[in-house]
Amino acid sequence: MSELKEEVRAIYTNFKKVDKHSGVPAYLQIVNQIKAKMILGELKVGLRLPGVRDLEKIFDVNVNTILKALERLKFEGLVESEQGVGYFISGELKIDKEIVGELSRMVKKAKESGIDVLTALMIIEEVWKNV
Repeated sequence: MSELKEEVRAIYTNFKKVDKHSGVPAYLQIVNQIKAKMILGELKVGLRLPGVRDLEKIFDVNVNTILKALERLKFEGLVESEQGVGYFISGELKIDKEIVGELSRMVKKAKESGIDVLTALMIIEEVWKNV
């Protein structure tokens, strides 16, 4: 990652290695981490992602997993690739602040009720399917 600017390098050192025991596919964990950084404004349109080999080291997965994550992000219109140059953030994830606030209140209430994160996610998924 020597070619990356210092402030950009700091963003990528905050990524977490993939949890191989979480039950969530590794490539989706990578996609979710990149999306989270986009939502937080740390990854902006035009920013070049580290090379595939660097991402492989950052997330501690094989190159095929990285490529699958990048292809998913590309399919969603969030990254694009330039032959011989790399992958760039090309889209934005805009989340309405009111929705984030409402979700925050719901999460707080769920935590106060003793609902763990996996159960909360399962409930959200079931509600999502039925709405």
